[in-house]
Amino acid sequence: MNMEEKVLIIDFGSQYTQLIARRVRELFIYCEIHPYNNLKVDLNSFKAVILSGSPFSVRSEDALHFDLTNIKGVKPLLGVCYGAQYIAHFNGGEVIPSNKREYGRAKLSKIDNSDPLFSGVQSGSQVWMSHSDTIEVLPLNAKCIASTDDVKNASYSICDELVYGIQFHPEVYHTTDGKKILENFLINISNIKPNWTPDSFSTKTILEIKNTVGDDKVILGLSGGVDSTVAAVLLHKSIGSNLHCIFVNNGLLRKNEFQNVLIQYEGMGLNVKGVDASKYFIDLLLNVTDPEEKRKVIGKAFIDVFDKEAKLINGAKWLAQGTIYPDVIESISVKGPSATIKSHHNVGGLPDFMKLSVVEPLRMLFKDEVRRVGASLKIDPNLLKRHPFPGPGLAIRILGGITNEKIKILQEVDAIFIDGLKIHGLYDKVWQAGAILLSVKSVGVMGDERTYEECVALRAVESTDGMTADWVNLPYEFLQEISNKIINNVKGVIGLFTI
Repeated sequence: MNMEEKVLIIDFGSQYTQLIARRVRELFIYCEIHPYNNLKVDLNSFKAVILSGSPFSVRSEDALHFDLTNIKGVKPLLGVCYGAQYIAHFNGGEVIPSNKREYGRAKLSKIDNSDPLFSGVQSGSQVWMSHSDTIEVLPLNAKCIASTDDVKNASYSICDELVYGIQFHPEVYHTTDGKKILENFLINISNIKPNWTPDSFSTKTILEIKNTVGDDKVILGLSGGVDSTVAAVLLHKSIGSNLHCIFVNNGLLRKNEFQNVLIQYEGMGLNVKGVDASKYFIDLLLNVTDPEEKRKVIGKAFIDVFDKEAKLINGAKWLAQGTIYPDVIESISVKGPSATIKSHHNVGGLPDFMKLSVVEPLRMLFKDEVRRVGASLKIDPNLLKRHPFPGPGLAIRILGGITNEKIKILQEVDAIFIDGLKIHGLYDKVWQAGAILLSVKSVGVMGDERTYEECVALRAVESTDGMTADWVNLPYEFLQEISNKIINNVKGVIGLFTI
């Protein structure tokens, strides 16, 4: 891939910033998100720039400021919502509070189709608004190119600068021609070639790994999931037998997963070692109840295990991880609004005592892109369709304290739920499913006996990118069958919920 064929997205904390990246990638164009206040990149390596929205106002004292000197008028620039208002407000325009909050669906009642940004977009096209300020006066040398009934300057362009502003969100599903507008800006206006494909990524990544790692040995923590498997195959194609894969049983895997995963990798040519450290992990978690603290304990324990294993491999200098882009995005914050969602044990580097460098071949990919890369590498489709499983495993699906009994109960419940989805042809329709052991008990009657036992919840969500998700409407008959099967076969469970 030509490294100039890429887009810089400057994040001002919008909840939609990641969706901008998703839509750009769907056009087979590579892009990167970087916080406005920590922009450590070479601007010359990007062909176009997009400014995201923000929960802040450009009129407020705490407005988020960014120097556009080396971008505006130099590179094609698209401001979205806050980005559009920022360009206007600080370049001769005026942004004022809206008479009413402009939020939700609207229709473009006026479009200048002579402007390339709206080529192929018809009047009446639906857009999604989400702002409380509005652009009253356009920036210098700008013209209005789109309006709605309530927003006079829904979009503008600055003459002779390839600078555009839109006060609606083209990245969200509700903007019906949003993808077309982004395509117009990136391909027709910025002249970016759409060459970001799974094959191009694989070729480029394999070469980068060879150049970076050389003849060094690399340790990779396999989980049996999509991310670590695709990372393993990429590394294997790059360095062959110098890749040493380690699959750790932390005692918090799904039922029989430790044995099944090791069998799964047989015949793939990977050098895999299974390490049973279940007692070590569970002992550390016995008095830990907070989910975030569980993540940190498990992350530290993984590092301890890998440090011990690394010392057994003479010449190991690298630790490979299946980190993907949502992991990275969720672990950073843009001055508050893009709040850290959760910590990740595979993000943020290693402690000083662990003498390994980190290589993360999938760091810039979303989950669906990882699957497409895996398909281009001819990995078994059944493996690529496997649901994501949290790095901390069942520890964060057990609310409250961890015990061996609770783990056993949840493993049995989870197995019945997942197997049921597969039997009923629902597994591939769900992005992620799992059982959660609640921290409450319920009174019930089984036969002639009064019981006081655990309650579990069955959770199923649908998503494409791992950044946004919605609940899955599983058939009532299926839930009834699975609920009965769980209560009749898993001792210790009396109540079930779906979430």
